[in-house]
Amino acid sequence: MTSHGKRAAIGVIAASAALALSSCAPQAPTATEGTPAGAGDETLTIATTTDVVNYNPLIGNSRSDYWVTNLMYPHLLSIDDDGSKSPQLAVEWGYVDDTTGFYEIRDDVTWSDGEPVTADDVAYTMNAVKQDAPAGTYYGQMGNFASAEAVSDTRVEITLSQPDSSIVEEIGFWGNVVPQHVFEPAGSVAEFANDGSDGGWVSAGPYVLTGVQVGQSYTLDRVEDYPLVEGGTPIPAQVVYRVYPDVNTEILALQSGEVDVIANSLPPAQVEQLRNTAGIEVVEVTGLGYAHMTYNMQQADLAKVEVRQALAHAADYEAIRSVVLQGQAVSTGSSPLMPVLSKYYDDGITEYEYDPGMSRDLMEQAGYTAGADGMFPVSFRLLYSLQDPVTSQWAQLVKDGAAEAGIAIELQGLERNTYLARTNEGDYDIYAGNFAIMDDPVTNFSLSYLPGGAINYTYVDDPELNGLIAEAGSTFDEDEKIELMREAARIVHEQVYDNVMYTQNLYVAHSSEWTGFVSKPSELLSIVNPESIAGASKVAD
Repeated sequence: MTSHGKRAAIGVIAASAALALSSCAPQAPTATEGTPAGAGDETLTIATTTDVVNYNPLIGNSRSDYWVTNLMYPHLLSIDDDGSKSPQLAVEWGYVDDTTGFYEIRDDVTWSDGEPVTADDVAYTMNAVKQDAPAGTYYGQMGNFASAEAVSDTRVEITLSQPDSSIVEEIGFWGNVVPQHVFEPAGSVAEFANDGSDGGWVSAGPYVLTGVQVGQSYTLDRVEDYPLVEGGTPIPAQVVYRVYPDVNTEILALQSGEVDVIANSLPPAQVEQLRNTAGIEVVEVTGLGYAHMTYNMQQADLAKVEVRQALAHAADYEAIRSVVLQGQAVSTGSSPLMPVLSKYYDDGITEYEYDPGMSRDLMEQAGYTAGADGMFPVSFRLLYSLQDPVTSQWAQLVKDGAAEAGIAIELQGLERNTYLARTNEGDYDIYAGNFAIMDDPVTNFSLSYLPGGAINYTYVDDPELNGLIAEAGSTFDEDEKIELMREAARIVHEQVYDNVMYTQNLYVAHSSEWTGFVSKPSELLSIVNPESIAGASKVAD
């Protein structure tokens, strides 16, 4: 029975999850005196390029925020390579009826201060996010969420304001669960810093944050009781995230033995080099996201569809994929429905043709006349993160292609957290970047293209598109949902509400002195997901 089946109940047996984990689990090192059986006394050191901005997982938005807080605050669901959901804190989930969803959670998980994790924590988290509206993806998915109630210690039921066939799995996957007894006394979850200043952090993951040196490192110590890993105890005694200025410095640190893992994905040019480097393992990670550009329609010139189309036809996508990505990326047909989502993918949507001459014609149709220098009287600021080496490279190719079409682009590379802040403020003309996980088309379109969507960086408000997304979200008929989303994707493509450039699998690297990592799709999860880190072990000498 699919997740879209009416009155579906997706039963997932916890024992099956445990068996799946054990099949991937490494050979544990010999325990030292006073160390739980199966656990070691080693420190796993991981490289990142950004500091943590928010310790509150309900509002965090940088990769380092996610990687650190993910080790402390569990999700109800995890994700597989094809975007389907699998158990984490929840063992069963689905719908009681069209407007009532449910989760059945494990009964053997405790917070690091000894309090049990119960359905009350889950219901509190959901209700608080809905009430306090913290910025971010979690709240952005709760448009049809009305309330949650703990009907027993292990069962949560959610009431929806209207039928929504995606919401149970999406908020189950994207939303962390936080301890009610810690967060509720602090007031609004949108304002609670959760910075450890009130006595430290409380975790229900495999690790708990114990030390912070801003600009340098984040230290997490093992939580002895973590039932989601074989043996019930994480193997590394400590995890340290170390901050480096860029990926090249991270690679040098990995080669020298200063770190054991690079958390962020490798630039394509470094993949083959590291594959051939003794002492380093390269792991391929399934990609569920895409790279894209969006054009801010709050800017008068970009509000004209012909200008957006001109920009779309001024980018050489094949050159970007072959030169910058070195063939490690594929086209989506300029569609936000990716090939990996095979049920939804529509090969009738084709990639924008690179044609600077067509771009010039479109600019003239929009009412612009080129000067004697061949340039039109417009200029656009393209924002990107300096910590994203791939986007940093293709942004230059975009600028060059636009210049051929007579359109001036000013590149503005920013430190990642500044880039995120500017993006949230709408302070850009063109946003260039990527999303790590676009797993459910209805939810992704709702966030990206509905008015007020958390990642609606085009600021689009198209009544026809809005209606298609709403209709798709309320149907439990999979075939109907697929056709509605394909029609929505055609509108996004024709109107250039999103310029999707490519999708790719990712590559990460770790020291061959460590083994047992379990890869999950996307850079957010990769080999730094909680089960993977908790189950990694040092190779015996």
